[in-house]
Amino acid sequence: MTDNAALGPEFEPLKLRLWRWTWRIGLLGLGLLIGVGGPYVWYLDKQVQREFAQLQWQVPTRVYARPLLLQEGVRLDGDTFELELAAASYRKDGSGQLPGTYARDGGRFKLGTRDFVDLDGPVHARRLEVTISGGRIAQVRDADRKRRIDSARLDPARIATLYGNSEEERRLVRMEEVPKLLISGLQAVEDRNFKYHHGIDPWGVLRAIWVNIREGEFEQGASTITQQMVRSLFLSNTKTVSRKVKEALYALIIEARFDKRRILEAYLNQVYLGQSGSQSVRGVAAGSEFWFGRDLNTLKTEDLALLVGVIQGPGYWDPRKHPDRALIRRATVLDVWVELGLISPEEAKRAKAAPLGVSSRPGVARNRAPAFMDLVRRQLARDYPADALRGAGLSVMTTLAPSAQTLSERAVAGTLLTVQRKDGPPLQAGMVVTDTGNGEVLAMVGNRKSDEPGFNRALEAQRPVGSLLKPFVYLLALAQPERYSLASWVDDSPVEVTQSNGRPWRPQNSDNKSHGTVTLSSALAHSYNQATVRVGMDVGPDRLAQLLQVLGGLKAEPRPSLILGSVDLSVFSMAQMYQFLASGGQIQPLRAVRGVLNTQGQAINRYDFRAEPAQEGDAIAARLVTLALQGTVTNGTAHQLVADGLGPLQSAGKTGTSNDGRDSWYAGYTGDHLAVVWVGNDKNLSTGLYGATGAMRVWSALFDKLPTQPLSVSGQGIEWAWLDASEFATTEEGCPGARRAAFVSGYLPNEHKTCQESNWLDWFRLNGDGAQPPPDAPQEPTQ
Repeated sequence: MTDNAALGPEFEPLKLRLWRWTWRIGLLGLGLLIGVGGPYVWYLDKQVQREFAQLQWQVPTRVYARPLLLQEGVRLDGDTFELELAAASYRKDGSGQLPGTYARDGGRFKLGTRDFVDLDGPVHARRLEVTISGGRIAQVRDADRKRRIDSARLDPARIATLYGNSEEERRLVRMEEVPKLLISGLQAVEDRNFKYHHGIDPWGVLRAIWVNIREGEFEQGASTITQQMVRSLFLSNTKTVSRKVKEALYALIIEARFDKRRILEAYLNQVYLGQSGSQSVRGVAAGSEFWFGRDLNTLKTEDLALLVGVIQGPGYWDPRKHPDRALIRRATVLDVWVELGLISPEEAKRAKAAPLGVSSRPGVARNRAPAFMDLVRRQLARDYPADALRGAGLSVMTTLAPSAQTLSERAVAGTLLTVQRKDGPPLQAGMVVTDTGNGEVLAMVGNRKSDEPGFNRALEAQRPVGSLLKPFVYLLALAQPERYSLASWVDDSPVEVTQSNGRPWRPQNSDNKSHGTVTLSSALAHSYNQATVRVGMDVGPDRLAQLLQVLGGLKAEPRPSLILGSVDLSVFSMAQMYQFLASGGQIQPLRAVRGVLNTQGQAINRYDFRAEPAQEGDAIAARLVTLALQGTVTNGTAHQLVADGLGPLQSAGKTGTSNDGRDSWYAGYTGDHLAVVWVGNDKNLSTGLYGATGAMRVWSALFDKLPTQPLSVSGQGIEWAWLDASEFATTEEGCPGARRAAFVSGYLPNEHKTCQESNWLDWFRLNGDGAQPPPDAPQEPTQ
């Protein structure tokens, strides 16, 4: 045999040469790995330490309606109560045992309220029984203690969400706040070896491959919880080799730097669980609210199984869109839990038989009342810069009443369909509804399509208000009781006023007729222009302009035409003006925000307002105007409301129409609600509508459904008297044509005209001088 070594290197065996080249390449690769990969891993390690160690999520600011007061005597009917429950994402499950659920049997409701935090602190969940009868809450009972209670509050509906840079819905939770079954069940399905691996799990990969082959479809993924979190926080979902390598490196570094508890808690707050429009739902707490409308700690076994099951593919397993798929996925999760001993077979059987239990719509609200939210932003602007609220994790507590908002939207949409002329311009509307007791804005509609953001016709549109200013002309007159009363006579005949430019102004009544001498109350009830101009010129347009500034912060030129409403104002501004009348003479700034809570639920801003007691003269004048505006409804321009069946409300109101029927207005109030409505069109074209045929129809549709108190005017500072039919003099009730009128106490007419003396003279003639008259008869007249 020949010695190969002696033959020279060209005869070196091929196998030896390949081994040497492999070794050299391996050393070169190792060098490159150390030289390039080392710094890269060092860079990733620094990035992880910086970003994961200081991980801070942007939590959206949430905007809430007011909590509904449940108290005996409060005006409420069953259908309106259900509107409130629906707005707060309560689920009608037939039992009302769990928080966020209710049952109804006629006027009897059983419900489980949720925990919430209000401006005065936490309000705990409780089970209630509420009985509604005759349009009122008849009784409120604590269902657990079986006893009546004075009052309770329903957790408020979320009406909007203010996001930061990314539209991610998230509620941060700590590990101890998460149900134990969710924690152990999540690991059982998503990462069975989570406690033991170091970021990547080779055995998990092999197991997933085996299960998928056995089931014939994709049942399990191979990524660990750590890898899933890395992908969600730091990487994209693109399926490339480089991304998978980076994902594994990130996972290994995180596992080396941080403990399992911190990693799992981060995952629970980051995991993707659904999508609502552009909003992505992140974290198990937000997922619970999104799918079930309930808090995590109220979820049952079947709910937790569905929540875990959805993680694999929220779009594919969507229980709202694909309930059959969701049931299959939930059953698969329950089987895994039985296999690992997390639940019993009996519990799994019961859970599989249960309905999916998801809410009919996502429990996450983006913006349910865009017009109202415009007002919220405007009123918060003085304390918070434009973007300070977005993604700040605050809670904004507002005054919105969900039922009033829903009924207002329906009244606008439904009425405009009926009053829209086929050949007329497209109608639009604006509406503001307030609480007459405290100035809180309960609802606002700024668009015929109320869910569409954009131009807010209740807040931004400035339109001629017409006759809606007339009550304030008469308010100024009645504030001078020595000169004016509701029974004062005023001339409604043609009138001419010389304007500042020297030109004459000759206003006419809407019916082009004059009505002679009428009372002040009749002139207001029938909206007579000529009579109003005479009163207005007497009190002075300058004083009317000053009144607008005081009551609404509004600037207007004190021209004579201001008396008939020749000024452009918004619906909101007119609501502010009428709030003075509806509140009985108090200046109450309208407000939409009650306060702001920080991330710990502490009140950092409160917007409480306590109105100063009304000045006596102002309050009396306001009440007298209200009495006249009640006459507008009973026998004036708003009399159709009585035919609509709203007479028992004893409401006060005023119609308004601008020139050529371009703008239709109505402002009306009951014992606890004021609503101001405008109907018109964006091109300022004639609508062919008057105040009574347009805006008042919207008002009527709202108050036909809205639970409200009848209006009762306080008699304090007012005295009533019977007046002669033709003269400004008191008389007796039984006198022919006698009319009853209200006066400021102490300011009755000085003259008294009796009709009883002539009546008793007739009695004596009929019965003879010797007859004995009744005790209340006057002395026999002497010759």
